[in-house]
This record gives sequence, C-alpha cells and structure tokens, in this order.
Amino acid sequence: MLPGRGRNDRGARRGRVSQVLGVRTAWTTTGDGEFFCPGCGGDRNYQRLTGRRRLTLAGVPLLPRGETGPVVECAACGHHYGTDVLDHPTTTRFSAMLRDAVHTVALAVLAAGGTCSRTALETAATAVRSAGFDDCTGDQLHALVEALAADTGRVLCESGGAGLAIELHEALDPLAPHLAPPGRESILLQGARIALADGPYSLAERDVLATVGAALTICSDDVARLLAAARTPS
Repeated sequence: MLPGRGRNDRGARRGRVSQVLGVRTAWTTTGDGEFFCPGCGGDRNYQRLTGRRRLTLAGVPLLPRGETGPVVECAACGHHYGTDVLDHPTTTRFSAMLRDAVHTVALAVLAAGGTCSRTALETAATAVRSAGFDDCTGDQLHALVEALAADTGRVLCESGGAGLAIELHEALDPLAPHLAPPGRESILLQGARIALADGPYSLAERDVLATVGAALTICSDDVARLLAAARTPS
C-alpha cells in the first residue's frame, strides 16, 4: 500500500458519506416586523422563524432530529440572529425615545423651578428642539407646565416627588440601556443647564436632577460631579 493511501481513502469515503447523509432544517414563519439588524447596521424587515431538523439521505428527509430556533432572519442580508436582537430598538424608535426623554426631563426641571423664567424656558426649548421636536417653543413648554400643575392627576410639579420619579423613570428606564455613558450624561447635563438658566439650583431642582441621574443609571457621585461641572462656564 502506498504511504498515506489508507488515510486518503478513509477521507474520501467520509466525504462521499457526508454528501449522501445530512441534516436539513425546514423553517416556519411565526411572525415578522422591523428591527435593527446588527449585520446591515440599520432598520430592516425581519421574519421570526422556528425550525424542524430532519436527517436526510441523498437529499430526501427521513428521520426527525428535533426542533431548532426560534431565530430572527433579516429580509435584507438573510443572516439569522437570536431573538434577543429584537430587544434593541430600531433607529426610528430610538430617536423617538430620546426625544421623549429630553422633553420629559425639560418639563420636570421647569416644573420644579416654580415660576419658569423666560431664560429657563428658552434654554429648555432649545434642548427639546435639538432632540427632535422641531417646532417646540418656550411658550408651549410654559403652557404644558401650567397644565400639568393644574391637573391633579399628574404630578410633574414641586409637591409631587414620588409621582415625578415615576414620570421620569417611565421615560428614561427603557432608554438608558441603549445609551453609552456620554449619552446618559448629556441628558442629565441638559437638565442641569435648564435649572441653572435662571440662577443656582433650587432644592427641588436638585431632587429632580438626582432622580434623572438614577433613572439613567448614573451613580450619585457622578451626578454630583456633573451638576458641579454644569455650573462651570465653558
């Protein structure tokens, strides 16, 4: 026998067997929608799939080999991902979450400030417009704060600490896991600048900003550092 001939024959036989025997997965669509595809790097349509695996002989399915999935298949690139990929918001949804978070923080800080000075209102309106509410004005924010203060069912006002925390957590908790630390700090700093627009922090404003920091998972030491940094002229 020529050297190495036996090993070559065994390898060739295994190759022929693998061409005859195999496993095929039959996928079934169980849902669809839009998601952020990590492969494409943008919003794409998807299908949610579950599969049944079967042993095949010469391409003919024979014995069941169990179920697989569920998986998420991108309609654009065709790649499969675990269903946890759906936890990441789409770009459109993320923009809306960020816009609503900045708007809620601005209202909370203005409400805690009491009278809402014109300077504070304009600072808040600028932050809210930058977040995506292009037509926001100081007068609109003032009207909202007044309406919230008059509405006993809402507590975005100086006397409603527990309810205020709920309002802020509802807006910020879903967003925080998807923001890098600089992004979370940016939202807190925007609130701090609104509070400082009409003078030093009041106790109520500090309480609101501490709640904002907690909802954004910023530790108390970093909150204190950022609030002090916001007082320093740039």
